[in-house]
Amino acid sequence: MKQTKIVCSISDRRCDQDFIRKLFFAGMNVVRMNTAHATPDGIRTIINNVRAVSPHLGILIDTKGPEIRTTDVKEPIEYKTGDVVKIFGRPEMETSHDIVNVSYQDITRDVKVGDDVLFDDGALDMKIMENVGPMLIARVENDGVLGAHKSVNVPGEHIDLPALTEKDRNNILLAIHEDIDFIAHSFVRNAADVKAVQNILDEYHSDIKIISKIENQEGVDNIDEIIDASYGIMIARGDLGIEVPIERIPGIQRQIIRKCVLKKKPVIVATQMLHTMINNPRPTRAEVTDIANAIYSNTDALMLSGETASGKYPLEAVLTMASIAEQAEKDRAKVNDFVVPLNDNCTQREFLAHAAIDATRRLGVAGIITDSETGETARNIAAFRGPTPVLAICYKEKTQRWLNLSYGVIPIYQKEHLRPEYMFIAAIRMLRQKGYITLNDKIAYLSGSFGEGGGTTFLEINKVKQVFDKSYEFHLPQHIKR
Repeated sequence: MKQTKIVCSISDRRCDQDFIRKLFFAGMNVVRMNTAHATPDGIRTIINNVRAVSPHLGILIDTKGPEIRTTDVKEPIEYKTGDVVKIFGRPEMETSHDIVNVSYQDITRDVKVGDDVLFDDGALDMKIMENVGPMLIARVENDGVLGAHKSVNVPGEHIDLPALTEKDRNNILLAIHEDIDFIAHSFVRNAADVKAVQNILDEYHSDIKIISKIENQEGVDNIDEIIDASYGIMIARGDLGIEVPIERIPGIQRQIIRKCVLKKKPVIVATQMLHTMINNPRPTRAEVTDIANAIYSNTDALMLSGETASGKYPLEAVLTMASIAEQAEKDRAKVNDFVVPLNDNCTQREFLAHAAIDATRRLGVAGIITDSETGETARNIAAFRGPTPVLAICYKEKTQRWLNLSYGVIPIYQKEHLRPEYMFIAAIRMLRQKGYITLNDKIAYLSGSFGEGGGTTFLEINKVKQVFDKSYEFHLPQHIKR
């Protein structure tokens, strides 16, 4: 069974319960909703259907963030190399062949002569020849077609857009009202962009977690402060590959994954992972290798976009990604070149989590069990990337869903705080039923007290056979403060 988590983009045009259920059983852990392509009613439909299928599925919603797009067009416009075009920041006006209007009013302030303006994810390139008052004069650099509301990127330039649009604010309020699990904020440039979202969540006392999408050079430059301000990171390689030289993407991806793992923050690799499978039943060898390399780099999760939102083979795409992940995890375990170190100034929780993972390598521990109010202990264990599954008993359904983005964690919801020995034995039975452990294996258990001053306080290692022996004396604390 795979340990890498899978995020699937779901459209309100294809989100019936049977469809979602098939993807869930195929390996989907989190449902992603793209607000650029869904109405509020469509978003509510997706949420309701996901929850009807399983309360265990995480739900993530995108914001648009500080982006620029073209305006409406009557029909797609064809351009030839050498065409001269005027560009205006007039969001209320339509675009024609000779005049391209964009959503950012002050575009002439931030764009310079010699800059390349890239449209539609880089499919159409226009070079700026003149900057004249309210307009830019540009030369078309390649043949292409421009449609309505297509992306606009200016590599290398700081575009002074607000962190949140009015639509973003409305979608965040919708997310709060529906009590979903994650907000993926687009085009994050710095910690202040993250804080803009967090301020709204705090105002409404929401515990929704923020995933920052890294899609431009500023985001890469400020990655450390962004990681610190976020619950997790998404490496959104589509726009990132336009905003920075494309040959840098693999290195940036590897660097960000490593930083996230070291800071014990979930990280998602996204965009075009199985792009071929939008229209074909099989992936390319390059796509298979791309997924495997992300896993070799220790990503927590992988994301499918058009493959599941609008593709012809959504179920096959999830099954394929799950199969590749499972094999890549086995291959990586043989020669893992990245061992996560234990910091000198580590917390007690980190120390015990590291000790549990170390026990899998030195003592042959076959499984780890923990219980959690917040999920922090489980995330710490996940960060050390052990070879064995981590069963996390969660006392909040939200915590269970948050852990759907953490590598190797099997989160289960336990409504009531029960005696520790009861939960421990029930968890062992579950791991045995799933085939992860046998009676002759060793099992590790991390737990402790909760509430003020609580946290993870002990690690116990037992042989599974001993636990089920009637003469076995249970050594875990009997009166744990909950």
